[in-house]
Amino acid sequence: MISPWDRWYSTSCCLCCHVRTGTIILGIWYMLINAVVLLILLTALSDPDQYHYHLTRAELANSFDVMDDANICIATAISLLMILICGMATYGAYKQHAAWIIPFFCYQIFDFALNILVAVSVVVYPNTIQDYLLQLPGNFPYKEDIMSTNNVCLVFMVLLFVGCILAFKAYLIGCVWNCYRYVSRRGTSEVLVYVTTNDTTECTIGVSSIRTTLPFYHRYISV
Repeated sequence: MISPWDRWYSTSCCLCCHVRTGTIILGIWYMLINAVVLLILLTALSDPDQYHYHLTRAELANSFDVMDDANICIATAISLLMILICGMATYGAYKQHAAWIIPFFCYQIFDFALNILVAVSVVVYPNTIQDYLLQLPGNFPYKEDIMSTNNVCLVFMVLLFVGCILAFKAYLIGCVWNCYRYVSRRGTSEVLVYVTTNDTTECTIGVSSIRTTLPFYHRYISV
């Protein structure tokens, strides 16, 4: 009987590439995104006055007042941690070390759970969408048109958008999980081949030594 895990197991992912290749591309992509975020945060730490000046010109100062130096330092540490986790996943997929992929897989599960909580909060508290729209700057594109939309239609559109994101993230989780299983099975098969080869070699050596010593004992007994 085929287990559910084996039924969904596949060694290919999007664009018909291997799951190892997909995991490497995904890890590099996440590293690039977090590197850009880290660069922005370090720029804000190095020149806070210029950072707040640009926010004021963009009419985003009220939304980012909470981003003081302490919060920027925390965000910088999180970006560094994410770069480390993505680098471990890329290295683990490239060098076929399954244990190195686990932290990135756990991060994907955590991110997926947060997105589910967002969807649940939209369903339970639909008025939070209007509150969020009110916090946007006045020059935000189509702000008035979005706010004039029916609340039910707005909730449906947000849920549809979040559902598409969740489906895409679930597919990426499956790709990374299949890569982990592929690397784990490949490592196990290599160990079995190594053990079987050693056992076969030892048996061959043992049979050869027996065949070599038998004539000697036969001569000794004959004498």
